[in-house]
Amino acid sequence: MIRVDEKLILRGGHMLFCTYIYEGQECVGIIDDNKQKVFDMKELFVKLGIAPPKDMIELIAMKSDDLIEDMEQLCDIASGIPMEEVRLTSPIPHPIRNVFCLGKNYHDHIKELAGKRIDSTGDIPEYPIYFTKAVSTITGPMDDVVMDRSVTTKVDYEVELVIIIGKDGKDIEVEDVYDHIFGYSIGNDFSARDLQANHRQWLKGKSLDTFCAMGPWIVHKCAIKDPHTLDIRCKVNGEVRQSSNTQYMIFDIPYIVSDLSKGLELRAGDIIFTGTPSGVGLGFDPPRFLKDGDVVECEIEGIGSFINTIKEV
Repeated sequence: MIRVDEKLILRGGHMLFCTYIYEGQECVGIIDDNKQKVFDMKELFVKLGIAPPKDMIELIAMKSDDLIEDMEQLCDIASGIPMEEVRLTSPIPHPIRNVFCLGKNYHDHIKELAGKRIDSTGDIPEYPIYFTKAVSTITGPMDDVVMDRSVTTKVDYEVELVIIIGKDGKDIEVEDVYDHIFGYSIGNDFSARDLQANHRQWLKGKSLDTFCAMGPWIVHKCAIKDPHTLDIRCKVNGEVRQSSNTQYMIFDIPYIVSDLSKGLELRAGDIIFTGTPSGVGLGFDPPRFLKDGDVVECEIEGIGSFINTIKEV
């Protein structure tokens, strides 16, 4: 189930890039402005006389403004596939390396976790706190999230704005960061809080199978006037648990990308989760962790929303 924010305004149109399953095949496409059809990237590239990209990462790596403009024009005359006939996957279902993530990047989230076992101080970080999620954790916007009770009983949700890197770069200057961004998506950084506490670091607790939900598509950066003014929400069974705005990030997008790239080359197709606001299950007293059958919806203004259902095994 996909719901799109009505306030989404696309400058230039056709700026929603997706990966989808159609007739058993994984394809890359562009979604029309009314979110009613998806246009097969392979068909569009053939019409342009260019070898089509094999996946989303290859499309991102060959990005150019002229190419995007040509594809937009072809979408206006192409037939397209009705959205109800396709199944959206994560827009980047096969990342080239682990997903980069930021911990404790909203003031209110730090406050709600103060004194909890995974964070006893509540101090504002002087530097960004980076961790990763294993590439195998990627989950689509219509998929179940598996909770294996033999491994964890304290599964939590974290809605996050996701940056998609569009151009390779190392030691990127702050003023050049947006030249290296392709677009934005939505992520849910599912977390096993008991494993985080037990292991005293986050990789294991963040990297269980299906624990990195992302979607429903990538919005090209030109469609987002300012990524630091977006309302961000997470609902569980229709109840709003997280409700904030990206303006409350401690480290903003130019700082994050520039700092992460120091001595570490970022590559086209890299995924960066930018942190979550308050309202996570661990922040309640008593905690409100997810259970079998719970429906978790993540939404960010200007991008859209997606839903995952918790499946206990």
